[in-house]
Amino acid sequence: MNFNKVSFRVRYAETDQMGVVYHGNYAQYLEMGRIEWLRGFGISYKSMEESGIILPVISLRINFKKSALYDDLITVDTQLKRAPLVKIEFDYKIYNEKLEILAEANTVLAFIDKNTNRPVKCPDYVLDKIKM
Repeated sequence: MNFNKVSFRVRYAETDQMGVVYHGNYAQYLEMGRIEWLRGFGISYKSMEESGIILPVISLRINFKKSALYDDLITVDTQLKRAPLVKIEFDYKIYNEKLEILAEANTVLAFIDKNTNRPVKCPDYVLDKIKM
């Protein structure tokens, strides 16, 4: 499984005065997609951090197509782009209940040793679970 979906309703606090989702919130939506993607393999960010690995975002690209609105049910499709090495890359599609694409995005994250703040290889326990 290199693909996951997570759906949720847009909350009022995520919108501007026009009821449109503020663009900065999309980064959080992508994070929700990644977290649920990992959880689908039985891996949590929390356990990864407790084992000494952090995953900072080193690249984020979003192409907005249509506005997400207050109370819309939106879905984030998250897909692993390739097997991870020192970096892990995801592609995303965010769409509404009408299946209209609201945004397409890509993120790249680096596996970093929390103690040395240096890049490390993707942990074997992650690679074993996500075999592509």
